[in-house]
Amino acid sequence: MKIVTAIQARNTSRRLPGKVLLPLCGKPLLVRMIERVRRSNLKGILVVATSDMPDDDVIAKLCEKIGISCFRGSLTDLLDRHYQLALAYNADALVKIPSDCPLIDPSIIDQVIGYYLQNYPAFDFVSNLHPATYPDGNDVEIFSIATLKLAWEKARKDFEREHTTPYIWENPEAFRIGNVRWPRGFDYSISHRWTIDYREDYHFISEVYDRLFPDDPEFGLDDILSLIKRHPEIQELNRQYIGSYWYENHMNELFTIDEYKRKIMRYESRNNSG
Repeated sequence: MKIVTAIQARNTSRRLPGKVLLPLCGKPLLVRMIERVRRSNLKGILVVATSDMPDDDVIAKLCEKIGISCFRGSLTDLLDRHYQLALAYNADALVKIPSDCPLIDPSIIDQVIGYYLQNYPAFDFVSNLHPATYPDGNDVEIFSIATLKLAWEKARKDFEREHTTPYIWENPEAFRIGNVRWPRGFDYSISHRWTIDYREDYHFISEVYDRLFPDDPEFGLDDILSLIKRHPEIQELNRQYIGSYWYENHMNELFTIDEYKRKIMRYESRNNSG
């Protein structure tokens, strides 16, 4: 099976413009994330998927400089960008990872891809997001090209096109959907925010890198958990955004928002009870 892993990236984030180029231990955030994804054993071909707009020329040049493939497509229609990328690379399955996950653990990438492969062809789509259990910022989705093609043909809503996979996981009657939960039985998806959308997120991620990367460039999930246990003040850097997700703007359109609300209530209940 030919697997292609796409890191979607752009330089014009609405909430934190230029976030993929912010420095982490001397290199751009996107480079540090590529380093982590490259350590996945099952990733297949790794490609950065950016837009064809002039603002993203800098991303294409960065990819050329570090020797990684770059595919350019629509700025706002990510579903089309991913579909055209899959066609260009003649992929059998596409792995989608957003560029706002610079703390992603390669072993988690392999768990999700491995689950898809081990159960093939039982699932059309596998992720660790429905429901999510890992710390936010370890997002991995894999789907067959037939699944991607059907979503590309059928999806009509703006948010379905902008975020690539909502049409798939919002139509379980049409797709065989699998999910990978954290084997330890924990659910840190609400309580641990390791993604980057805001300046405070960058402060958190930068602090983690500054403390862990110099001694161990391959630090993983357990190292981060151990760090914030020893230094809980680090997790306070972006606590105000815990539980913030892109789909909050589409609450009325998503049935999974009920699960999101239940997670928030459980998390707040635990916090309030000490």
